[in-house]
Amino acid sequence: MPFVSIRLAGTATREQKAGVVADVTASLVARLGKPAAAVQVVIEEVSPENYGAAGQLLADRDAPKPIVQEDAHAESPR
Repeated sequence: MPFVSIRLAGTATREQKAGVVADVTASLVARLGKPAAAVQVVIEEVSPENYGAAGQLLADRDAPKPIVQEDAHAESPR
């Protein structure tokens, strides 16, 4: 009995997850000859605040960068 575990950083719609489950099941049926009824798929959505890569949380990496506006009245460095 094949058991497939998928972790997503972020979220997916119900329709997207249903499509992934159907595609994974079809692949295991076609490539391994497994009966579709035996294929189990679990999708786990992981919050970007709970997942890091390259030393940084995904939530921080994907966050919009603040726009720094220069003050026209500030003294320029000498």
